[in-house]
Amino acid sequence: MGQDQTKQQIEKGLQLYQSNQTEKALHVWMKVLEKSADLVGRFRVLGCLVTAHSEMGRYKEMLKGGGPGVKLGGRADRPTPTRGQFAVVQIDTARELEDADFLLESYLNLARSNEKLCEFHKTISYCKTCLGLPGTRAGAQLGGQVSLSMGNAFLGLSLFQKALESFEKALRYAHNNDDAMLECRVCCSLGSFYAQVKDYEKALFFPCKAAELVSDYGKGWSLKYRAMSQYHMAVAYRLLGHLGSAMECCEESMKIALQHGDRPLQALCLLCFADIHRSRGDLETAFPRYDSAMSIMTEIGNRLGQVQVLLGVAKCWIARKALDKALDAIEKAQDLAEEVGNKLSQLKLHCLSESICRSKGLQRELRAHVVRFHECVEETELYCGLCGESIGERNSRLQALPCSHIFHLRCLQNNGTRSCPNCRRSSMKPGFV
Repeated sequence: MGQDQTKQQIEKGLQLYQSNQTEKALHVWMKVLEKSADLVGRFRVLGCLVTAHSEMGRYKEMLKGGGPGVKLGGRADRPTPTRGQFAVVQIDTARELEDADFLLESYLNLARSNEKLCEFHKTISYCKTCLGLPGTRAGAQLGGQVSLSMGNAFLGLSLFQKALESFEKALRYAHNNDDAMLECRVCCSLGSFYAQVKDYEKALFFPCKAAELVSDYGKGWSLKYRAMSQYHMAVAYRLLGHLGSAMECCEESMKIALQHGDRPLQALCLLCFADIHRSRGDLETAFPRYDSAMSIMTEIGNRLGQVQVLLGVAKCWIARKALDKALDAIEKAQDLAEEVGNKLSQLKLHCLSESICRSKGLQRELRAHVVRFHECVEETELYCGLCGESIGERNSRLQALPCSHIFHLRCLQNNGTRSCPNCRRSSMKPGFV
């Protein structure tokens, strides 16, 4: 298959994919890999396969799953992935091309693949590799996407200051390059960020901004951008107690996710539906939604999503005063949270365990959970450096300084500080050899 024919087949696959004929698109792209000797074409089609498998939730396959190789263009030493390993093979193709830009793009795909599998430390490592590659377009086209992926990974590890720094850097890339699509994605991530630190006004503002970008610029975009913004709006509305609006946004997101076969988003919507029903006190409806969400989260390998499901389930059992069942769900969630390194989930789980142990009179266990809770607060720096109170304990307006340290807005207004108290304290710490 020559260069021109390869391009035509890649374009044919894209048209099929955009019209929701996903399996036909995958078949066309796999044929290109099998028959084309054009390295650039192979690189491009591997990128298409990484993206498609990501959106379908086939995370292990997009990274390194895989079946046996086949001969290609008369060469037996160049394997074609038949059931996965697309991101890994793309790296090999980029090296064969000896092109720094292709290498950058392939490392970014490796970073994204690991991000989806909640391998956050690996994601950060690959992102740093991207940013360290000399002579690439990282400073222009892909730098913002690298910063976004890094921010998502830092958020997955509950490293909030580093996450915010990365998101703000990604926003600067988006603005400097008039990249509304990237800005939309960053706004959704910022919505998730502020939902986690409990500034619910900002948690709603940013996905609403994303929805505006879709409305203004997204005529030719995939519907996934609308679905993504609607989902994050649903989460924020639920946290604000606007359950009708939350249900409406979640239903819109789920409709698009079903149309496109987007399993990861379906799982998130099911989780959001369950949380909405739990907020309404309708536990009978919440439980099966949690079960459905857990089924998909487990299938696609989203361990952090599984933690969120188990948190919701534990809260349902606590509401029913079934404390032993709640502790069982918490124990499973704690194992997963420690596995992926998400400190905020660990903090929440210790807080729930603390309340259960107190009600059951388990003093030794209670003390252990109190200690671990405070350790998690310190590790995540989830406290205001001005008043000393925890951030994320209740809904409150927050403000980040240029260094990305976060404080209560009221404390900054009352204190009138222009320099960061956290940074000032860090610079005064003595050094030890």
